[in-house]
Amino acid sequence: MQDNYAKIQAADAELIAISSDNEGDTKQTVQNHGLKFPVLSDKDKTAITAYNVVDPGNNRIARPAAYILKKDGTLVWKSLDAVGVRVPTAQILTELGKL
Repeated sequence: MQDNYAKIQAADAELIAISSDNEGDTKQTVQNHGLKFPVLSDKDKTAITAYNVVDPGNNRIARPAAYILKKDGTLVWKSLDAVGVRVPTAQILTELGKL
């Protein structure tokens, strides 16, 4: 995602990641990987639970998922990936191009 962040922004979109780690660990991950997009800490798994992406094999983490929402909050596309497999950024860019 980091490698294609500029392309996501060029599509008039924003990438936001949500981590089940605490705030300190989330900040460390952002620093260690040089991430430029926002990464939110969801230690209590409020958002992860609301989006129904709790990993079925490990309820302490989220399974990979991607959502595209319009600016008004309408969900227009989602991908709930298999455990440990992320949707390719190229697919997300393709879906953004359809809007």
